[in-house]
Amino acid sequence: MSNREFDNKAMYKLSYGLFVCTAVQGDKKNGCIINTAVQVASDPNRISIAVNKANYTHDMIKATGQCNISVISNDAKFELFKHFGFQSGRDVDKFSKELLDKLVADLGTSDLYEMADNGIPYITAGTNAYFSLKVESTVDLGSHTLFICEPTFMTVLSSTSSCTYEYYQNNIKPKPQPVGTTPKGETVWKCLICGYEYVGEDLPDDFICPICKHGKDDFEKIIR
Repeated sequence: MSNREFDNKAMYKLSYGLFVCTAVQGDKKNGCIINTAVQVASDPNRISIAVNKANYTHDMIKATGQCNISVISNDAKFELFKHFGFQSGRDVDKFSKELLDKLVADLGTSDLYEMADNGIPYITAGTNAYFSLKVESTVDLGSHTLFICEPTFMTVLSSTSSCTYEYYQNNIKPKPQPVGTTPKGETVWKCLICGYEYVGEDLPDDFICPICKHGKDDFEKIIR
């Protein structure tokens, strides 16, 4: 019988890629960052993606049964993650000209996205491949929905290595800065995923990180 304790941080040792998942419903285009897209069968070829139900893109995929995933590469800049991962499509139009012009300026490129044959955009800046997916079945996983998909098209965009979650944490994401205005001794809850900090003695059980959409289990308590 092992005397080792149950440690949620073991989850961070699993390897993940990072992807921009895009969808279209009516005249609305949207996209979000996901970290689970894997080939789960080869004959026939099937890819599964897990999308948080808090993401607007999730609802669009559920409604239309289609999406694209663009594989983020090590060339990606943090601004790409901010644009697609740090704001909700329910609140802003991520494909509006105003926001896209700002993103293009931040990235220093004019090559941002193109439209695939399925009518859904795929991201060309900081990516190395994209897949067009047709949903065949879904599995309710509580916080997420698992979409089992048939790839209807796929192609390589560059030879740059794919960005892993570890590479993103160590080389792309800015290091969290201490909250200088927090009085010494006040309780801070820090998200272990993205570094977001919540100030308060108690973190609500149903709290969801506004940045990365992870729950209370992924926060640690800090006393400053």
